[in-house]
Amino acid sequence: MTADLYRPAPWNEAAWLSQMTAWVGAQLAFGGQRVTEPLEAVRVSPWSAVWRVPVSTGVLWLKACAPTMRHELALLTLLERVRPDIVPPILAVEPQRGLILMGDGGDLLRPRTRGVREIEHWMHIFPRYAQLQQEIAPYAGDLLAAAVLDRRPVALPALYDALLADEPALAIGAAHGLTPAQYAQARALSPTFAARCAQVDALGIPATIDHSDFHDANILLDGSTYRFIDWGDACVSHPFLTLPVALRSIAYGLGLAAGDPLLAELRDLYLSQWCDYGTLGELRAVFGVATRLAMINRALTWRLALATLPPGAAGEYADAVPGWLQEFLAAEQGAESGRDV
Repeated sequence: MTADLYRPAPWNEAAWLSQMTAWVGAQLAFGGQRVTEPLEAVRVSPWSAVWRVPVSTGVLWLKACAPTMRHELALLTLLERVRPDIVPPILAVEPQRGLILMGDGGDLLRPRTRGVREIEHWMHIFPRYAQLQQEIAPYAGDLLAAAVLDRRPVALPALYDALLADEPALAIGAAHGLTPAQYAQARALSPTFAARCAQVDALGIPATIDHSDFHDANILLDGSTYRFIDWGDACVSHPFLTLPVALRSIAYGLGLAAGDPLLAELRDLYLSQWCDYGTLGELRAVFGVATRLAMINRALTWRLALATLPPGAAGEYADAVPGWLQEFLAAEQGAESGRDV
């Protein structure tokens, strides 16, 4: 990762948590609530962190976003305004420090979906998510103006070339990185990738929000209502870029092979929500192209996330950027040989 992108996470500073506790207390004062116990770290990474906040009326949640990921605040503000039922209650945001204070939105879905071959939840979730994307499409310009990541097909070719120009992020020649031959292949595929970006727009489906990390650990169940959380990877793009990541997570959680009929059923359930734009066969063809774009999108987002670490400190995440690019190369090789990868 290039040194010029590095921005350290503020919660590494010793006084940060006490300052945040005071900030939460100030937000609650007008409602008569108070923090009753110390904030409890639930998930801490270099790019974002979440704390459980015990208060006099129950539990709240505090999320902090590193400087490179603060577009999530603008996105959540819009989602809470347009579809408040789709996210936990947003109680306060503080853009300068990247803070989001949320009410409790329910229980994590993952304990209900892993280890059992059961798709009932997803049968509700995919139509709900597609409907959200359709309702947010008219606000795509607002999201872009608020610095939500621009991963529209028209923007991706230049981002692809910029990614390839960041050779340290690709770890060329390292055990976890691209081989020199793979790097040469990736550069040679730049025109092909640009053509893929044009292909994915063939049906005129509008750009909208792509969660980009849509899986059962980022979904809450509140009674019969599903709420979607952790929008830090989200971008404005072709809506189908969400689906490959979601299906990959479902396959991993249930131990399914890539061609399992259950995954095809869920794919078609989601795609059928877009039949105003084409036949199911046409939508499947666009999805096939979107799968390749999603791989590059994930590499781009990992590159951004790892900017929260000092150069050379990626550790267990070191293969994230080159790994997604290698998957893209394998998919393109499969297309050339007539295989569906």
